[in-house]
Amino acid sequence: MDILAQGLSGRHPAAVPGTPDAIRSLSLHIGSGEHVALIGPSGSGKTTLLQLFSAALRPTRGQLLLNHQDPATLSKAALQTLRKQLIVAPQVPPLPPRQRAITAILAGRLPQQSLLQSLASLFYPSDIPAAHDALDRFGLADKLFERVDRLSGGERQRVALARLLVSRASLWLVDEPLSALDPTRAQQAIETLVHAARDRGVTLVVTLHQVETALQYFPRVLALKKGELAFDLPASEVDRAKLQQLYGDQAYELEQPAILPEGFAPGVSALPQAMPCR
Repeated sequence: MDILAQGLSGRHPAAVPGTPDAIRSLSLHIGSGEHVALIGPSGSGKTTLLQLFSAALRPTRGQLLLNHQDPATLSKAALQTLRKQLIVAPQVPPLPPRQRAITAILAGRLPQQSLLQSLASLFYPSDIPAAHDALDRFGLADKLFERVDRLSGGERQRVALARLLVSRASLWLVDEPLSALDPTRAQQAIETLVHAARDRGVTLVVTLHQVETALQYFPRVLALKKGELAFDLPASEVDRAKLQQLYGDQAYELEQPAILPEGFAPGVSALPQAMPCR
């Protein structure tokens, strides 16, 4: 799926009246099949931008085009058809606690199913092999029939990511997929996401706190600061100075551990050196 933003601004409906938009005057283009990492300090607008990209929020100004269609001008039926082509993985997956993992995973196919098919799948999962394979790629195949409320936070996050793999969406919007995972599982998760998206030609947009992970796994990096686009660069051009300027007095967020492939031996780190607090 192709994304085009032109002077895009947006805010959550629950935002305090009179406060600035969370996203302000943003213009960019993400081509179909591109993989993009979205970085920036906490509160910079990363999650709001994903919500705009998913057509969950209407822009306050500017225009957003998804596959050359403006969600704000579409009829309810046309908007629903457009949304079937994308899937969102929030940082905290809203999984019903009594639901089994297999049901949560196969929910990734609900947009393409009829009401009857959706109801039937609750009692007789429609594609057990696909759900098993997706969960196995995240190292969790033995939990396929486990109830969600019996899973740890990291396991629930991996179940939500496995949902992406069974979906038929052409745009994956993923918010902080590594937040609840240890380094080993985080490496497995990010590699699985990137490789699966590449194999299917899916457009992938991921927000990350682990900046070196973003630089290693994504060819293009978008940086937000206070709701504005600070830079849009190839990962190879994101240097220490740019990151220092981006994070400023929130540079402590750059201390998030990097999730790098085994055997990876970077030269000079792109991250600024940690400085003691005064």
